Amino acid sequence: MQAAKKNSPSNKRQQIKRIIHLNNEEFTVKELSKMYNVNPNTIYSRLRRNQPAITQNEMNNLNQTNYYSLGMDRRYMSVSLFKKFDKCEADALAYLNGEYTSFPNAAMMVGNYTHAAFESEEAFATFQEKHNSAIFKKRGGKYADYEQADRMIEALKNDSFAMFAMEGEKEQIYTANIFGIDWKMKVDSINHKRKLFTDLKTTRDIHARSWSEKYDGWVSFIEKWDYVLQMAIYRKIIEYNTGEAYTPYIVAVSKESIPNKAVIYFDESRFDFEYEYVEMKLERISEVRSGEADPVACGKCDYCKSTKKLNAPVEVGELIYV
Repeated sequence: MQAAKKNSPSNKRQQIKRIIHLNNEEFTVKELSKMYNVNPNTIYSRLRRNQPAITQNEMNNLNQTNYYSLGMDRRYMSVSLFKKFDKCEADALAYLNGEYTSFPNAAMMVGNYTHAAFESEEAFATFQEKHNSAIFKKRGGKYADYEQADRMIEALKNDSFAMFAMEGEKEQIYTANIFGIDWKMKVDSINHKRKLFTDLKTTRDIHARSWSEKYDGWVSFIEKWDYVLQMAIYRKIIEYNTGEAYTPYIVAVSKESIPNKAVIYFDESRFDFEYEYVEMKLERISEVRSGEADPVACGKCDYCKSTKKLNAPVEVGELIYV
């Protein structure tokens, strides 16, 4: 005689509606959790009590919890989303449609680790706890990338000018309607008394140069990764909220064995080009987002590689022009 199976938490969850209707769309609990960055257990608990799966506050109010959620990326433009569209429209649209998600690579993880160290002790401890297995070896000590990150952190903390540049309120969120659409931003440090804001960047080599098609010339890592564009947009959003033009700075630290560092400022004339560039690109991005235009695939990003189907050979001379 077999014993009757007890209702485990997972069995109970299966008895709850698997499909949730929200804003004329259908979601699974997992999809809805990702959409608004809400713990799936919280959603299951609400459904068991016949409560809405997602609250109005979670859907409509931008905050530290849902800032990076898919739902808020659908609602707001951001510098990272703009750059995603600029790099590959197909990838960006697949992300917004919930069809494809890219995961942080090692370099991004190290950058986030370094950022957390300067946000607060609590944020740094939380990051290390959340990513414990990626940071710490089973037999003790940290992996090489994070030992290097600790040297980078120490290099900045031992530099009084770098620390002075990063003084201010941390991880503040701002929104604004600029260029006809709603934007969001989160700034690393902002100092209202000095009317300045600062972003922390990690890079392989502060003095490395790369060729840029956008600028049609050799550029530093600042232009390569569109940090001038980022600072320009942040400045405009902050001005929208404060009524004053704050001065942007970047505090950079390199990933070299002996970390290099710099506090970087911008000639304001650089921003005019970035504003023109953003305004020019936004018209096309808006058409793709609304479905008026089909997205163009870059053919090189992870999304394009994951969906790629070969149908013809390529001549060797074509390889560098994709």
